[in-house]
Amino acid sequence: MADAYTRRRNWGQAVTVWTGRASVQPYRSTNPAEPERETTTETLTVFLPVGAVVDSADRIVLQGQVYDVQGEPAVWQAGALSHIRLTAWRARR
Repeated sequence: MADAYTRRRNWGQAVTVWTGRASVQPYRSTNPAEPERETTTETLTVFLPVGAVVDSADRIVLQGQVYDVQGEPAVWQAGALSHIRLTAWRARR
């Protein structure tokens, strides 16, 4: 579902659109600046094959954890080294 400002998904009826191998690299984990906050954020860099269908409004599941795609995935093509690069994040306690 989309409106003029953002793309939104109906997560109550989510479906798998792609599954397969990926290279997942830790990017960073940030702790809250305020002691009363109990969550941290975890960010990953994910490299997928060019055929993977993913956009900025999607979520990915990695080892049972759900991450939101942050920003538009970038397609990089240089001969046999083609891939999609994206940043994914989640909040955790």
